[in-house]
Amino acid sequence: GSNVYKLTVKIAVPVLMLLGLPLLGIFLAGYPVSRYLEFPPISRYVSHAPFSWTAFAIFAVFIAAVVAPLVFQWVRAGKTDQRCRTASHPFPGWGWLGVVTGSAAWSLAWTRFPWFTAFQPHTFLPLWLSYIVVINALTYRRTGRCMMCDRTGFFLLLFPVSAGFWWFFEYLNRFVQNWYYSGTQYGPLAYFILATLSFSTVLPAVAGTREWLLASTRINRAFGNTWAIKPSRPRVVAAMALLVCGAGLAGIGVAPDYLFPLLWVSPLIIIVSLQVLLKEPHIFRDISAGNWRGVVSAALAALVCGFFWEMWNVFSLAKWEYIVPLVGRFRIFEMPLLGYAGYLPFGLECAVVLDIIDKNWLFPKNQNMDVFD
Repeated sequence: GSNVYKLTVKIAVPVLMLLGLPLLGIFLAGYPVSRYLEFPPISRYVSHAPFSWTAFAIFAVFIAAVVAPLVFQWVRAGKTDQRCRTASHPFPGWGWLGVVTGSAAWSLAWTRFPWFTAFQPHTFLPLWLSYIVVINALTYRRTGRCMMCDRTGFFLLLFPVSAGFWWFFEYLNRFVQNWYYSGTQYGPLAYFILATLSFSTVLPAVAGTREWLLASTRINRAFGNTWAIKPSRPRVVAAMALLVCGAGLAGIGVAPDYLFPLLWVSPLIIIVSLQVLLKEPHIFRDISAGNWRGVVSAALAALVCGFFWEMWNVFSLAKWEYIVPLVGRFRIFEMPLLGYAGYLPFGLECAVVLDIIDKNWLFPKNQNMDVFD
C-alpha cells in the first residue's frame, strides 16, 4: 500500500543519492573510480587546502548564529529547582557493572601493558558497550524506565542498523578524506568485521543519550515552548533543498575543500525533504509550534557522545585522525574546534533514522522516548 511505497522511497532514494551521485561526479570529472572504492581505504589522494582565517571566520559566525540562541535559552531556563525535579530511582546494579567495565576499558585503551598487546587495538567496542549500559542506567535512575530494559528488541535492532548507517559516512569520506585510521592494519575481511562491530555502537549510544536528555526537566523548560518557525511553502523549500543537495553530492569529490560539510548534512537534507514532499511528520515538525525539544535533544546527544568519542580516541592505539581543509586548527583532542559542529546535524540524522525504525517495527513503544516529541 501507500505506506510501503513511502517507506521504499524514504530508503531507496537516499541510498541511491548518497551512493551514486558522488561516484557519478568523479566519473564525469575523469577521476579514476577505482581509488574511491579501495578497501580497506589506505591510499591518500585528496590534497587538502591549507588553513584560511577567512573561511574559519565565516564558518564560526554561521555556527555561532545557529547555536547562540539555543545556548541563551538553556542558560535562561536556569537550574531546575527541587519541586520540578524528576523523581529519582536507585542506580541499578547493572549500571555499576557498566561503570566498572568502562573504567577498565578506558584504562586499558590509554595504557600499553605488554600482556595486553594483542588486544590493545580492540578497546573501542567494550568502551562503548559500557557507555551504552551506563547511559541507560542513568535514564533508569531518572525515570524508572530505559530503552535497554523496556524496549529490548528495539534496542538490539539498533546495533546492526547502526553499522550500516555509519558505513554510509565512511563511504562519503572516500570523496573528501577528512579522517583516516591508524593502528588498523588488517586484511579486507578482518577490517570489515572489526569496523562493523565498532560502528554498531553509534546509534545505541546516541539514542540512549537522547532518551536521558529528553527526561531532563531543564530541556523541557528551555525548549518546550519557544520560537515558532514555519515556512509558508514547505514542499517548495524541500524540493529546492533536495535538488541543491543532489548537485552538491555530485560535486563533493570534485571540490572536496568546499563541499565537505555535505558529508554531515546531506543525509539529513535528503530524508527530511522526502518526508516533507510525502507529507509525513519530520524532525522539524514541532518547531512550527515552538517545541524544540526533539531537535535540541538529538543534536546535543550526538555532541555529548562526540566528546567521549574524541576524548577516548586521543590516546588509543587504534584511532582516527583528521585532515579538515580551511578550518583545521585549534584542536580539542584530535578534532578541530569547528569540527564539533558536525555532531549537531549528525544527531538529527540519528533521530530521523531512529524514527523510521520506530514507525516500521513491531516492538511496543516507550512513551517516554518519542523522537519527535
